[in-house]
Amino acid sequence: MLCLCAAASVLADTNRDGVAMLPFEPSEQLIYEGEFSKLLLRGVTLAELRFTAERTVAEAPDKAETKAESQPTVNLRFTVEAVSKGWFRKLFGIHFRYLVQSIVEPFSLAVVRTTTLDEQGRRLRTSETVYNRTSGSLVWTERDPNDPARPPRVVASSLNNQATSDLAFALYYLRTQPLVLGESFEFTMSDSGQIYRIPVEVVEKKRIKTVLGEVSTIRVNVDVFGDKRLVNGQGKMSVWFTDDRRRIPVRAEISSEMGTLDITLKRVTNGTQA
Repeated sequence: MLCLCAAASVLADTNRDGVAMLPFEPSEQLIYEGEFSKLLLRGVTLAELRFTAERTVAEAPDKAETKAESQPTVNLRFTVEAVSKGWFRKLFGIHFRYLVQSIVEPFSLAVVRTTTLDEQGRRLRTSETVYNRTSGSLVWTERDPNDPARPPRVVASSLNNQATSDLAFALYYLRTQPLVLGESFEFTMSDSGQIYRIPVEVVEKKRIKTVLGEVSTIRVNVDVFGDKRLVNGQGKMSVWFTDDRRRIPVRAEISSEMGTLDITLKRVTNGTQA
């Protein structure tokens, strides 16, 4: 009982150590729809995306040795889920679901563990990335649940003392940055055991109509396309964040050789909308 009380106390405490809360604390869920704008798929909703941020009490290495008077460690948990929906699924008979979850240490913003589930029709893959700050390395392991006898794919990489992000945390990491107009910076992100440098440029301030009303936004270009980058080939990616403390991403546009994917915020829950 004392452990539960201590955990509740930590989760409810927003500023005990004088540390400002992050823009998405203590919890938040953002729901988006993605539409493709090319030929047959123009205006067709492809997927619904849910971004969830919340606090979570970290599991003790050995619960039997956890003392009642000790204060539990609190991490941040980020979950991103993309699911096919609507006419896209009906037209092409394709169902996909992509779920990635990231556990992050809140003070250093260092990713501790990443898990993913990738479902495309009958194809299913799961993976886990474990980040070892002591050894300065990460290990990514992918498995096929439909074929348990199949050896897992394993990739190891050096962290090079970098606070590496991942697919679930990347957008939230950008929300913690100053995002000053005209400035640029880089951050690192891991995917499938590889580490990529992601250039970011803050390019424009503009008022746009959103589900939150007409708001001032900051447009950020995120360079994920190109040789030896996260996505091979040519393309551009822009994200519009609200120009306030919360830095809510209200819109994203991803252009590639296949066309343009427009991602629009539809709903904000587990938090105030302004």
